[in-house]
Amino acid sequence: MDMQKPILELKNIKKEYYGNKVLKGVSLDIYPGEIHCLVGENGAGKSTLMNILFGMSVIHETGGFEGEFIIEGKPAVIKTPNDALENGIGMVHQEFMLIPGFTIAENIKLNREPLKNNALSRVFGKSMKSLDTEKMKSDAKESLMKLGMDIDEQTIVKGLPVGYMQFVEIAREIDKKGVKVLVFDEPTAVLTESEADKLLEAMKHLAAEGIGILFITHRLDEVMAVSKRITVIRDGNHIQTMNTCDTDVVKIAELMVGRKVEKIERKVNASSDEDIMEIKNLKVSMPGELVKGVSFSIKKGEILGIGGLAGQGKIGIANGIMGVYKARGEVTFEGKPIKLNDPQASMSAGLSFVSEDRRGVGLLLGMSIEENMVVPSIYNFKKYLKKFLIFTQKDTKAIRENALKYIDMLDIRCTGPTQPVMRLSGGNQQKVCIARALTLEPKIIFVSEPTRGIDIGAKKIVLETLIKLNEEYGMTVVITSSELAELRSVCDRIAIISEGKLSGILSAEASDSEFGLLMSGINKKGDE
Repeated sequence: MDMQKPILELKNIKKEYYGNKVLKGVSLDIYPGEIHCLVGENGAGKSTLMNILFGMSVIHETGGFEGEFIIEGKPAVIKTPNDALENGIGMVHQEFMLIPGFTIAENIKLNREPLKNNALSRVFGKSMKSLDTEKMKSDAKESLMKLGMDIDEQTIVKGLPVGYMQFVEIAREIDKKGVKVLVFDEPTAVLTESEADKLLEAMKHLAAEGIGILFITHRLDEVMAVSKRITVIRDGNHIQTMNTCDTDVVKIAELMVGRKVEKIERKVNASSDEDIMEIKNLKVSMPGELVKGVSFSIKKGEILGIGGLAGQGKIGIANGIMGVYKARGEVTFEGKPIKLNDPQASMSAGLSFVSEDRRGVGLLLGMSIEENMVVPSIYNFKKYLKKFLIFTQKDTKAIRENALKYIDMLDIRCTGPTQPVMRLSGGNQQKVCIARALTLEPKIIFVSEPTRGIDIGAKKIVLETLIKLNEEYGMTVVITSSELAELRSVCDRIAIISEGKLSGILSAEASDSEFGLLMSGINKKGDE
């Protein structure tokens, strides 16, 4: 194998989803025996690039892609995962794809089980061959030994520590014949520090055997520890490929998040030095967004941002405080403790929440605008009801007045208050969610992913609406968002969450590198 030529080249890869350009011409190459790191923020295009490389159906069901693959100097066509496998490309996923009730050996050899002849097969042919269990065990053991794993290949996967499961995933990939390139997609995200160190050593060992490795991670200390080269992508663009020895974590962080931040004009800064809420050692059991003990305070009248990479726990904070997911810890609001795991207690105290899942949780799509706005108030506080001697009924006049007020205040573009919410655009649906939260007359409003899935023009309007609530009504606003630039455009301070913990709190004017370092879990200048 020629070590001077790339084993895999991705050339000018472009991809659009329904007119939205998510990859705008990304190129990178991997050499035999090289660990090449791919880094970028949420939404940078890393996952789409990997879906293209592995021929995932979502790519070809949405119009395919532009660009080409070169494998060992020859053009290659990859339209299915099987094509990727036949071209020697393997992938170790962040989410485990193991069968719990099977043994380690059975998982490693799944769909590639070795067979052997027996008396029946000699008479009736190949279909009657039996499983060669000894060959299965010896192959599995060989793959495990390459990774330094001293474990019985007959062990059932169910109940194994997370780190062991990750190594079984890797063993399965390297057992496949003709593997030239292995892609590791955030493999250390679920591992302990010692398990992660062991994995990095295994990656170095595989590279030493001539396998090219593409390593996707947000942990910049790992990038520096194992990679030979680093490629940074941002907003679907190939920003830079550099030798690891020529850079450092500050430079990488700056390249990951660096972009022009357009501040949305604010007339006044309503924040004070008084703390309106204190959060102490908050832990939230939200699947995929675990919060592992965060402590910080929220100032009265500020717009506070909560940011961080996907799956790091930022979404869990508001969901835990509002009782959507099970939470532990202490939350005090205006000096009084908030009862956790009780949504009504949170709302009664003066808190309100706009969920990140506006279609699944936030809205009743078949109902009208005016009905959507008052549902929580009716069911939690018996507002917007007329009471008679033996029954109650909806106060239609009050419901209509409330809807007209917020349609005007938030500039909701609709045919009228009776229009079904499902007929509104994404941006106007989000405004109905905000109106519903405001109908509760809160003192503090938590808004999660306020601009997810809406167009650029609507994004600006939604953010300006949140500023208006802060400036004109003195409301304390907490915005959780995966869009760091968006947070920097409207917030006073931004708390960055990494691996379920508070990495630090920065002013919106802090440098790109400071934000990048905190998002990567390297706490340099956070202030609690």
